[in-house]
Amino acid sequence: MPNSLLGLDILCQAKSGMGKTAVFVLTVLNKLQPDDKEVSCLVLAHTRELAYQIAKEFERFSKDLPYKTMVIYGGEPIDEQINKLKTDKPQIVVGTPGRVLALTKKGLLETKNTQTFILDECDKMLKELGNFKLTPDMRADVQSIFKSTPHKKQVMMFSATLPKDIREVCRKFMNKVFSKPFL
Repeated sequence: MPNSLLGLDILCQAKSGMGKTAVFVLTVLNKLQPDDKEVSCLVLAHTRELAYQIAKEFERFSKDLPYKTMVIYGGEPIDEQINKLKTDKPQIVVGTPGRVLALTKKGLLETKNTQTFILDECDKMLKELGNFKLTPDMRADVQSIFKSTPHKKQVMMFSATLPKDIREVCRKFMNKVFSKPFL
């Protein structure tokens, strides 16, 4: 955790239940400033269930803090999410790549002030499916979202499993990487 607090890019492999979510939630909450009025942290998860769980952890740890968290995923009315983005102005957005990308492309989710970019279960999002457009390519969505954020930001990626090919893909998203499995 100290390296994440120092702002280093993190590539972390740890078994389920080891506290990966707590590492990035506490890091983000320690770095946010009360005067941040725009999205400072963007967290991507491969399923709506995981996105919802992560958002709940942010809410639990920030209960007495002045920060707002919003969860964005497909299968929910997009108009409600657009209205909430406009009225509640979250500092933390947790979502699935498809819906986050759709809102980013429409200019409704501003990512220009993103200071922290997090992928949870990064191995599942960064593997290439490449089935001739028959299945969505989550990696392409993640790359598009990543490109919409500032060049200078902290990147943190977490997973229970990190095959060597995915580890190399992860490193392409990062600057100087602190990579140490804590199995």
